[in-house]
Amino acid sequence: TGDRTEKKKKESIFDLSKYIDKPIRVKFQGGREASGVLKGFDPLLNLVLDGTIEYMRDPDDQYKLTEDTRQLGLVVCRGTAVVLICPQDGMEAIPNPFIQRPPLKAPHRNILHIIL
Repeated sequence: TGDRTEKKKKESIFDLSKYIDKPIRVKFQGGREASGVLKGFDPLLNLVLDGTIEYMRDPDDQYKLTEDTRQLGLVVCRGTAVVLICPQDGMEAIPNPFIQRPPLKAPHRNILHIIL
């Protein structure tokens, strides 16, 4: 069929199959974060998570998380909203290395000059 062009099946550059049935953490556009057990995904990075927990945000700063969580259960995450996917195990927050901090000042020393 000459006029028809075959659509190529879009392949994902991410291989999430090694994370199936394992806990992952997902960050979304707008600052929301959730974790759950990855049950499925597609090439567009739409995710299916089970036992999902959402980490609640600070009402004053939408990009800052609080200690509060809420149970969501089985969730379908839209791939276009996903910003980051990482394994839940071994995740550790570190200080931002790109924030400019003032340089450390050398300790001020009192020097006594003695003239003989």
